[in-house]
Amino acid sequence: MHVETDTGIVIEYEAFGDASDTAILLVMGFGAQQLGWDADFCRLLADRGRYVIRYDNRDCGLSTRFHDHPVALGEFIGAVTSGDIDRARAMAPYSLVDMAADGVSLLDGLGIERAHVVGSSMGGMIAQKMAIEFPDRVLSLTSIMSTTGEPDYGQSTPEAQQVLFTPRPADRDGYIAAAERDLVWASRRYRDPATLRSLAAASYDRAYYPPGVPRQLAAMILDGSRADALRTLDLPTLVIHGLDDTLIDPSGGRRTAELVPDAQLLLLEDMGHDRPRPLWPRLVDAISDHTEA
Repeated sequence: MHVETDTGIVIEYEAFGDASDTAILLVMGFGAQQLGWDADFCRLLADRGRYVIRYDNRDCGLSTRFHDHPVALGEFIGAVTSGDIDRARAMAPYSLVDMAADGVSLLDGLGIERAHVVGSSMGGMIAQKMAIEFPDRVLSLTSIMSTTGEPDYGQSTPEAQQVLFTPRPADRDGYIAAAERDLVWASRRYRDPATLRSLAAASYDRAYYPPGVPRQLAAMILDGSRADALRTLDLPTLVIHGLDDTLIDPSGGRRTAELVPDAQLLLLEDMGHDRPRPLWPRLVDAISDHTEA
């Protein structure tokens, strides 16, 4: 299913549960399709009396792709690291605000006035941006394994950063095998290479599209610090972060909770930059409690 926004962007989505229940909008992270929100996880939330919506961000999955705006990853990173932000901005065809607006436009298309917004990793940044830019549309914010855009918080380890910026092979078998590289930032206790390979296979077969990755990265990096804006938020906020996370250090979650007035902070042992199935009961409980009408 999909919705076309007023700006012509097509957003692919899937919904779980009863449309008459309070809506939860699940926002996925960098380069990941809506499949990253496991369907069983979505059903568990729906069973708690929520209308759960997962979707593909622009430039990913089956949503609109920006073919006409190629971004060379190495050139973009070079511009950023050299401090030439104007050159870097000229490469980026859209911003994190545009990505946040896509989520709001999806709610428009579904006739939903307000929703609880739950974002993971870059999706947490987009969710924060929704709360900042569209506060009248957001009932509550849940920011999972994300950060504030400040350079002193939430940094990756060198090993995790190397994996993040190393493209996977283009052939199906190589792409699936390379998914095990993500174990570098996964939960140490609940390491599950089979699940990583299964998700990679499903993602490859559904909508393999690596050219969108540099553009999403550009939007994320160029958004900069959200610290001042986060201090102004006036809505229920839950911050969840795994203590095993090496892709976005737990300091990113701690800092987010520190900045947002009255935010709750849930730090989970044995969770990395993932949502391992054994921790789903705790995650579902926390999100369900936070999104009580």
